[in-house]
Amino acid sequence: MQTERVTFLTTPDHKAALDAFARGSGQSVGHVLREASSRYVADSEMGEEESFKLLVRELNEALPAMHAALDDAIAGQQQLRAEVDTLMRDAGLRA
Repeated sequence: MQTERVTFLTTPDHKAALDAFARGSGQSVGHVLREASSRYVADSEMGEEESFKLLVRELNEALPAMHAALDDAIAGQQQLRAEVDTLMRDAGLRA
């Protein structure tokens, strides 16, 4: 496959968001941008129903990573709470 380089400028916040999104979905920033631009071009050519189907597919693909991130956050909060409880008990602040 022959490729060509495309460069664009963005804000540091947008770049950080792209990096975080790509990392969270296990993809490179380049892959995310290729997919987004392909969908953008396709969206201009497709009707509302096709756009809806694409959105549903994207959501279905993103949900497992979102669920895993939430599970990790919950586990981290539970671990932190247990550590705080232990520290407070050791300090005599909690029975």
